[in-house]
Amino acid sequence: MTRSTFNHRLLPWVLLAPQLAVTAVFFLWPAGQAFWQSFLRQDPFGLKTTFVGLGNYAALLADPYYRSALWVTAEFSVATAALSLGTGLILALALERTLRMQRWYTTLLVWPYAVAPAISGVLWWFLFNPSIGILPWLLKGLGYHWDHGLKSGDAMVLVVIAASWKQVSYNFLFFVAGLSAIPASLYEAAAIDSAGPVRRFFTITLPLLAPTGFFLVVVNLVYTMFDTFAVIDATTKGGPGQSTTILVYKVYQDGFVGLNLGSSAAQSVILMGIVVLLTVIQFRVVERKVEY
Repeated sequence: MTRSTFNHRLLPWVLLAPQLAVTAVFFLWPAGQAFWQSFLRQDPFGLKTTFVGLGNYAALLADPYYRSALWVTAEFSVATAALSLGTGLILALALERTLRMQRWYTTLLVWPYAVAPAISGVLWWFLFNPSIGILPWLLKGLGYHWDHGLKSGDAMVLVVIAASWKQVSYNFLFFVAGLSAIPASLYEAAAIDSAGPVRRFFTITLPLLAPTGFFLVVVNLVYTMFDTFAVIDATTKGGPGQSTTILVYKVYQDGFVGLNLGSSAAQSVILMGIVVLLTVIQFRVVERKVEY
């Protein structure tokens, strides 16, 4: 079998040029523009721009609504990631017990990932609508009056469920791939040693799934920070009373609705910095405990 080699020095750069161009035009240039915009302030009519340095950042840190959005984002991100990861793992483990209908089982679970976030939000909004939704009607029969338009707790539950429902399919696929890579001989040896299902899960399955779990934690963190805007907008629009206004939605409210571009740009820079910092911490701290 002959091996083809290419000694031309420019060939790698030519092959990388399209992707580098896309990255520069659609990622690096907008990011640089947002970073510069965060140091500026425009008048209400957009006719004059003033350099204010760190003024936009100082105003954000002193804004109680922004600090509230930070706390809401943390609560929303942790709840959504925990629910989607936990549900995906449980469904992946259940796949082993549905041998006769594995194809149908997998297909039905993958479908939600193909649904657009905005459509996902609208679907759950209809299901939880206090007037026409079936779930509030069932909860009313149990003695609980559901109203996510007035109760902040109900609103948070709604957005967490809507955001998690779409991400469960993604986590499920990776957990299934991780479980299929675990040798069956390990479970057989543990069963011979009288290890029960719970002990086998914590001593075999969970440690060997740690690399997959670590990857999914990072991916789910980025998802909750950026890709859940459409879910929030379609379900609660950040209400009631800013109780579901996460950072990415506040960027939209201040920048596109309030036309405060300087503050919006500063918020986007801070949001990106938070995600990068959390990702670095995860790789430095959590990854050390992962066995590859």
